[in-house]
Amino acid sequence: MCARQHPPPYGAGVQLALVTVVVDDYDDALEFFVDRLGFVLAEDSPAVTTDGRPKRWVVVQPPGGGAGVLLARADGADQVGVVGRQAAGRVGFFLDVDDVDAQHAALRSRGVVFVGPPRTERYGRVAVFLDVAGNRWDLRGPAPSPATPAG
Repeated sequence: MCARQHPPPYGAGVQLALVTVVVDDYDDALEFFVDRLGFVLAEDSPAVTTDGRPKRWVVVQPPGGGAGVLLARADGADQVGVVGRQAAGRVGFFLDVDDVDAQHAALRSRGVVFVGPPRTERYGRVAVFLDVAGNRWDLRGPAPSPATPAG
């Protein structure tokens, strides 16, 4: 039991809605997330920065729903410095699928770069890939079932 458990400060129905991936270019990011990864474009609207400069509000989501990814173009030296290193070289994002091996093959055929082949860990199958900015993502799924002997 975790000693830091507290009653939730929220009412029912709290969900993580968005996470941000800082990118160099909106259109390159859309090509990766929509055309290669198979995410759905949820929104691409004109917006402005806090000081009035134009930008876009671009959100993509996995095809099964869940939290969206806000694709935010880097603005200024600090943000440019985190492109591709949002988790300091660690895996910072996780995409769960039913069959890691099948998705690995499909994504590789669409140009997604993996840092190694799928492997089995105690929690299931995993393959690490890089997004358009260079951030590491885990493609995760259940471990394959042991083969059933032919009867």
